[in-house]
Amino acid sequence: GGYSADKKAKVVLINAERLDFDHKLDLSKLSAIADVTRYESDATPEEILERVQGQDIVISKEIPVPGHIIAKFPPSVRLIQEAGTGFNNVDLAAAKEKGVMVCNCPAYSSDAVAHLVFTLILNFSCSLVPQMRMLQKGNRDNFTKSLQVPHFELQGKVLGLIGGSGGIGSKVAALAEAIGMKVVITSRSPKPNALPLEELLRTSDFVSLHCPLNADTKHLINKDTLKLMKPTAYLINTGRGSLIKEPELIEALQNKTIAGAGLDVQETEPPAADNPLYSLENVILTPHIGWKRLETRQRLMDIVADNLTAYVSGKPVNVVPT
Repeated sequence: GGYSADKKAKVVLINAERLDFDHKLDLSKLSAIADVTRYESDATPEEILERVQGQDIVISKEIPVPGHIIAKFPPSVRLIQEAGTGFNNVDLAAAKEKGVMVCNCPAYSSDAVAHLVFTLILNFSCSLVPQMRMLQKGNRDNFTKSLQVPHFELQGKVLGLIGGSGGIGSKVAALAEAIGMKVVITSRSPKPNALPLEELLRTSDFVSLHCPLNADTKHLINKDTLKLMKPTAYLINTGRGSLIKEPELIEALQNKTIAGAGLDVQETEPPAADNPLYSLENVILTPHIGWKRLETRQRLMDIVADNLTAYVSGKPVNVVPT
């Protein structure tokens, strides 16, 4: 504490390039309340330690901030602000041990991510990506012969949302209901459209993942759960890559155990150069773009500035329980 107009908090943006890669964000709200030091590239744990020296507040985006590094943070650091909703990259136990608060930014990207989920669902329903791939290869069979790809209506189809009562899941549910899909969810509290996971997987035409990543949900989707899905069903993941055991999903896609997958997140981002997901015909792969729309990123940085304003005035908000 003890911050004032003439003694601003010292804030370091550890890896600004992930947030402001196009240099289109207005960070004036942040610099009005803090002296901001900005590093562009992602940092190794050792580089994080170098970058936080002499700082009060650390802003990170999706890079691992491991416990052994937090333990070595200088005593000046009092707050780690994760510029995002998920905080599984920060070692919370180590932060607690060190007396460092952790804050996040809930709900900033709910609409943007929900729209991406629907973009994927709509694409799969009319095989848009396979059609474009055929044209790129000079194959015009869809024009010169009968339609060669799946093409079906969405109304009446079942959309299963794993973790469907959260912020993003409920936005996806509203979009689905607007076009006449039937929505079922898994939920820890009783809800009229909640089903046990196994039943949701067996009955859904699309399965979309909206649960946080933790010890209970890691590799929730694996060969055993994939076997429960319909062979005509599509899997969508805009949450966290490790919700899926990726090698087992790749095998299921190669064997056509399920019809396809839309993956905005992967176990390793970016995936290794030889990862089959890049080239599988029944996959739509995107580089974690759910939150990357311009307006979404600006909203995120405004929430970060609001969080820091609240923190320096001694009334912190959006504190992650450690």
